[in-house]
Amino acid sequence: MRKRSWLCYLGAVLLASAAPVVLTAAQSASTQSSVKKKKTTSSKKKKSKPTAHGQMAPTPDRIREIQSALKREGALEEEPTGKWDNTTVEAMKKYQGDHGLSPTGKIDALTLQKLGLGSETVGKGAPIPSAPSAVPPSNPAP
Repeated sequence: MRKRSWLCYLGAVLLASAAPVVLTAAQSASTQSSVKKKKTTSSKKKKSKPTAHGQMAPTPDRIREIQSALKREGALEEEPTGKWDNTTVEAMKKYQGDHGLSPTGKIDALTLQKLGLGSETVGKGAPIPSAPSAVPPSNPAP
C-alpha cells in the first residue's frame, strides 16, 4: 500500500469513529418510547433572596456621627443631617487633604480612624505569631 492511500484510509477510519451517531426520526421515536423517563415532581422550594456582598451603605446615624466628627475637626460648618450630600463630600475631601490622605471624599477606614471613629487595627498587618523559643533541654549531671 502506498503511503498516500494508507494515510487516507487512516483518516477515514478516524473520521468514522469520531462522527456522531445520527438516528432517523423513526429510530429516535422508538428509542425515546422505550426509554422510560422519570417524572420529576416540581417541589416548591423557597427561593432565597440574593444576599448583598461587599460594603453596605452607612446608616443615617453613622453618617450623622461622621458629620459630627468632621464638624468637630472644623471641616464641616453645617449641622449634621444624616444625609451624605455634596457639602459632606466637600468637607470630607477637605479633612482628608489636610491630614495627608487621598482627598476622595469617600468614607474609608483610614479616614475614619483619623476621625476617631474607626478600628484601631486599620492599616496594620495581620499579627505574626511568635516562634516558640528554643530552650535547650537540661541534662542532669551524673
